[in-house]
Amino acid sequence: MAAELTVPQLSALSDRHRPTLDQALSAIRSRAYWSPHPEHPKAYGETAPADGLAAFQALSGTRFELDQPGTDGWTGGEVSPYGPQLGVEYPHADMDVLLPAMKAGMGAWRDAGPEARALVCIEILARISARTHEFAHAVMHTTGQAFMMAFQAGGPHAQDRGLEAVAYAYEEQTRVPGQADWSKPQGKKEPLELGKTFTAVPRGISLMIGCNTFPTWNGYPGLFASLATGNPVLVKPHPRAILPLALTVKAAREVLAETGFDPNLVALAVERPGEGIAKTLAVRPEIKLIDYTGSTEFGDWLEANARQAQVYTEKAGVNTVLIDSTDNYKGMLSNLAFSLSLYSGQMCTTPQNLLIPRDGIDTEAGHKTYDEVVADLAASVGGLLGDDARANALLGALVNPDVKARLEAAAALGEVALPSREIVNPEFPDAVVRTPVMVKLDAGKPDPEAPYLSECFGPVSFAVAVDSTTDALELLRRTVREKGAMTVGAYTTSADTERAIEEVCLEESAQLSLNLTGGVFVNQTAAFSDFHGSGGNPAANAALCDGAFVSNRFRVVEVRRQA
Repeated sequence: MAAELTVPQLSALSDRHRPTLDQALSAIRSRAYWSPHPEHPKAYGETAPADGLAAFQALSGTRFELDQPGTDGWTGGEVSPYGPQLGVEYPHADMDVLLPAMKAGMGAWRDAGPEARALVCIEILARISARTHEFAHAVMHTTGQAFMMAFQAGGPHAQDRGLEAVAYAYEEQTRVPGQADWSKPQGKKEPLELGKTFTAVPRGISLMIGCNTFPTWNGYPGLFASLATGNPVLVKPHPRAILPLALTVKAAREVLAETGFDPNLVALAVERPGEGIAKTLAVRPEIKLIDYTGSTEFGDWLEANARQAQVYTEKAGVNTVLIDSTDNYKGMLSNLAFSLSLYSGQMCTTPQNLLIPRDGIDTEAGHKTYDEVVADLAASVGGLLGDDARANALLGALVNPDVKARLEAAAALGEVALPSREIVNPEFPDAVVRTPVMVKLDAGKPDPEAPYLSECFGPVSFAVAVDSTTDALELLRRTVREKGAMTVGAYTTSADTERAIEEVCLEESAQLSLNLTGGVFVNQTAAFSDFHGSGGNPAANAALCDGAFVSNRFRVVEVRRQA
């Protein structure tokens, strides 16, 4: 950073963003609700919706210029789950040129210090926030999320997660003072005196491997955690969801350049069809950090093979809801119906297994048999999605053919309690829209190949009959321990049962939601307050976001000088 730019620019950034950083720091300590990013589309100005759509549409048929080193061609080919081709071409990079260029600006970025880095990161997020409508269309047409979900989850909620990571990064880096005077008494002799400085130094280039379903929400924590701790970030999007992260990279490069830093601290790595660059990039010696969201198979491969890097993974899990009893039967059904339907179950937090005692459950409306609970839940889902317009707004579109195949295959796994149906989207007739399927299964006979023991990603749930709540607890423990879980839900009116469920989740490190019957759902989490994943079971080796997520992205180097 040029000396003449530092003081006025940092002063302006501090005036603009230091209050936001302070509020974020306060929020992660109190865990109270807070967000600086509005959830409602109207909050962005009267013309924002039209301007955002126009900006998104203007990208079609263009080359996405980034002016980053090593461009040796162009590639793209994204097709919206709603049907249209996006028609955007992105630079393809020669990594032998790009990676050295990314390292060139590390010294100045490191020397800027934690506060300057945090303020620059918040400015990047502010630029992104101002374009939330444009980003929403980009997320919608790469993931299949319905517009309102793409707007909220891909916009303000993702930005919250990025800011949360910046706050944690600042907090961890400033635990140690930048300098200290050290004096050790020596009795009658003069004391031993040293001057010491402590500098947070980056690990190296960070590789962020994006996912298809939530490219910004899942991508921003790692991106901003690495950047705020001094590391350059190479963003490798999923081939079907490039645009949201390409827009992010462009915004970051613009802010870095404007504030006097090397824009190559953030760069984009787009692969040609079938190229599969994630594996080759992951083991390059320049890559010191990796953030990944996706399949267990590739996550396990990264953890085993990218030995030169610190690897943060969010993989698959078997999310479970244990239903023991309830004092709000209708509220429970409505809450679960929404959780099973939102974004066609294509969330890593969506419940899959519903564990229900075969003798039924007690409710305020009387005892309900297993069959009644399943039938009533199926009816609740059916009622929620009975209107096609509302169904389209909740379900979005299936993100890829693999989800559709799993949905169709699920009907053969057991007795179908709720069949899936096709829904036409009048605005996007090529969209593949399906309601969830619910299948009845029985856990009475041990079966290592039972469908409920593996993740079936998509709009598929299993109503699993168990002998008792005790057996449900044992099955819950087994699936979390062996397969992992991003979320656990439970319904009970028994204090003893509640304590037993909580003990399982504490022992197996699973995030638990109890007796949700209102407008908060098991598959939704709030930045600054809720932890996404725990890092303590096979579904993920890190939590979004805690101190552990950022603290190993930098090291503290001490320099001692004779006083």
